[in-house]
Amino acid sequence: MPVVLDADAAAVYKAFQEAGRPAYETLTAPEAREYYRAARLVSNPEPPALHSSKELSIPAPHGAIPARIYTPKTLRKSNGLAPCLVFYHGGGWVIGDLDTHEVVCQKLAHEGELIVISVDYRLAPEHRFPAAVDDAIIAAKWVAANAKELGIDASRLIVGGDSAGGNLAAVVALAARDGDGPKLAGQLLVYPATEFSRKHPSHREPETSILLTHSVIGWFGDHYLGGADSSDWRASPARAKSFAGLPPAYVLTAGADPLRDEGDEYAKFLKEAGVNVTYRHFPGQFHGFFTMGKLLNQANIAVSEISAWLKALG
Repeated sequence: MPVVLDADAAAVYKAFQEAGRPAYETLTAPEAREYYRAARLVSNPEPPALHSSKELSIPAPHGAIPARIYTPKTLRKSNGLAPCLVFYHGGGWVIGDLDTHEVVCQKLAHEGELIVISVDYRLAPEHRFPAAVDDAIIAAKWVAANAKELGIDASRLIVGGDSAGGNLAAVVALAARDGDGPKLAGQLLVYPATEFSRKHPSHREPETSILLTHSVIGWFGDHYLGGADSSDWRASPARAKSFAGLPPAYVLTAGADPLRDEGDEYAKFLKEAGVNVTYRHFPGQFHGFFTMGKLLNQANIAVSEISAWLKALG
């Protein structure tokens, strides 16, 4: 069935086309980061008022991992401690940072009434696979180990992210299940990248090559993997041997998205393994819409629905 963009998504896509912005694959990684940052700052909605936002420094063997902790005015506390979402930003493991995803993290903290810690993992090609994975796991373990000092209930720790960040969240959940990380209460996977083979039909449909184009996916993958084995489950979590025993998942997909089918497939893998899965599909949206609440109301709806799911976890 042909993909038809919602009217507002079509208008945003047209504006991006008319702006004449260069394709990311024609730029250096630093140049692409600047373009991505500028686009995200324009499309972010107004941030909610929070209790606080503070910089964190997470110790790691290679040096500190920058992070940011968002505390809303209203927290769901139990014995004085609150649930926490450890968030990994999207951007193909090459672009994106704490600032590009600040507002969506603020909104999740505010509407979900929980603490959100955003992690600024190392980016490729300066730091190739598995550097981002290592940082993501280290961050989750550090938050769990320092939970009380941070005001966090370690039994209500969730990992999440969008796109490449969804990939990292899925990998962290698998690693934690297998003993390399804390017990998790949930995993939030927003249009996650789960499989590097690009074998799914959505990777070949012309209608899905919007913003996250088919060609830029290859550019991201080449920068990130740098020749590493793409079938490694830490790169392609859909290649994991088992999905049993994983925490409850929220999986979101978009119709006009090359990653649509692999996200849908991953949700099915989880369900078949007995994992509690909430699956949400936005048929008329493109990849990246989740952070564009200023321009796309569906992004705000997604944040609100995810926040309700976070609350339901406890």
